Amino acid sequence: MVPEEPAARILMVEDDAVIREATQLTLERHGYDVTTAEDGLEAIERFEKIHPDVVMLDIMLPGLDGISVCRRIRESSTVPIVMVSARGDALDVVLGLEAGADDYVTKPFDTQVLVARLRAVMRRAVSDPERPAPSAGSGVESFGDLELDREALEVRRGGSTVQLTPTELKLLIEFANNPGVVLSRSTLLQRVWDYEWGGDGRLVDVHLQRLRTKIGADRIETVRGFGYKLRA
Repeated sequence: MVPEEPAARILMVEDDAVIREATQLTLERHGYDVTTAEDGLEAIERFEKIHPDVVMLDIMLPGLDGISVCRRIRESSTVPIVMVSARGDALDVVLGLEAGADDYVTKPFDTQVLVARLRAVMRRAVSDPERPAPSAGSGVESFGDLELDREALEVRRGGSTVQLTPTELKLLIEFANNPGVVLSRSTLLQRVWDYEWGGDGRLVDVHLQRLRTKIGADRIETVRGFGYKLRA
């Protein structure tokens, strides 16, 4: 008999006991192994102990808020993070994404939407991005001083390794697969975030801002009114 794969581990950080318990039961019914935390400091302790596959992190937390927790996690890990905003406030969302979150949901959230978002960020973290056939027997592509090693899934700039989150890496690979081609926000949302429905363009904008900071601001060009393209 082939052993079953272990359930994906979710660290859910939520201070509202009713929401925390109801969401935990729902996620466990979908087959996830859920560990909960009630505040930011407990979240850091649980994260270091269980090494989850994904973190579901409320922004408004007692003590250490969700933005600070996200930044702390990003200091040592690229684990997928889905932020949860109670107000749906634009500033909350942007701050969460800028801190390193991969996606967000707004309370009250639809359970199916939440599960779909969690599955999508975990797929990006473990998937083997589509690779065109390497040229000249090498899996390394160069764009000026930027190198993309498709075999090792590493990025180097000026010879130094650039640490990208799974979402940032998949975003860069999507541009590398289409050098010089203008990609719209909706196209990137579908291909990178696996959104089959309308999504929030802020996801693209903030992740591009973070990616440009790491690989060079002029590497990805904005084509106003149409989208973005990688400078070949």
